[in-house]
Amino acid sequence: MGATGAQGGGLARAILNNPDGPFQLRALTRKTGSDKATELARLGAEVVETDIDDLRSLNRAFEGAHGAFCITNFGEYYSPERELAQAAQMAEAAKEAGLSHVIWSTLEDTRKFVALSDDRLPTLMGKYKLPQADGKGEADREFIVREVPTTFLLTSFYWENFIHHGLGPKRGPDGVLNLAIPMGNRKLPGIAVEDIGKCAYGIFERGSEYIGKTVGVAGGHLTGEEMAAAFATVGGEDVRYSAVPIEAYRNAGFPGADIMANTFQFQHDFNEHYCAARSIGESRALNPALLSFERWLALNKKRIPIEPRQADA
Repeated sequence: MGATGAQGGGLARAILNNPDGPFQLRALTRKTGSDKATELARLGAEVVETDIDDLRSLNRAFEGAHGAFCITNFGEYYSPERELAQAAQMAEAAKEAGLSHVIWSTLEDTRKFVALSDDRLPTLMGKYKLPQADGKGEADREFIVREVPTTFLLTSFYWENFIHHGLGPKRGPDGVLNLAIPMGNRKLPGIAVEDIGKCAYGIFERGSEYIGKTVGVAGGHLTGEEMAAAFATVGGEDVRYSAVPIEAYRNAGFPGADIMANTFQFQHDFNEHYCAARSIGESRALNPALLSFERWLALNKKRIPIEPRQADA
């Protein structure tokens, strides 16, 4: 699933880049005529039009497969309930197809850590603390109750957020770049999106060893200071870390500020658990080419939108 997206696309490329490996790629997408789907077909994938909301469509897509990478996209509908329904459909299709191995891309259901009645973390959408995580975590049960042979994959902060979502350093009135993240002095597990797919490939390669396990992946656990220092090293100019207060971040007024604030607050307040659940060592064992943050920055620095210095303008 999600073969033209971020995580699924990384796994698709990992399979295609290993033509002598044990797997062939069936790329499932709603739009087989898209540029990304066409490119996957050109590279040798079997591209199949699939509707995640239609069980019969999923049945056809999973038929005869060894395994499936299952993922939902909260950002498409902003509905945990729809994610839960889609996960149930995929789990049912996987059971009916008799798949040998499923990877379900999930996250913690944070309500197991913070009760809805606990206002330390504001409740959103009526019954969630982190809507984009809680729905996925709740959906774990859909695979468990059907006894689908599943690996539960916990992902980390995408370093690509510095490219696509405006989280990179911003130049202040004094001309100095500031990296503003509400993590205090705590570490933020992060990873290159492409490496998530490569780690998933490693899990499929190891097969039964990982069935029934929860695996968290990360390329690094870095404080804001450490990330700012990496930006400075790669970019060649000073970058200052600004530990924004969480309430200031929550009230910043940009779309989704409440969800992002809760996300950073959970990672801050439950930092020991969050980091321990995402092993850099195991991620590297699954994917020996795992990128460090500094290496990822070096490869992607031209893609990160940073306002030039006045003298350079």
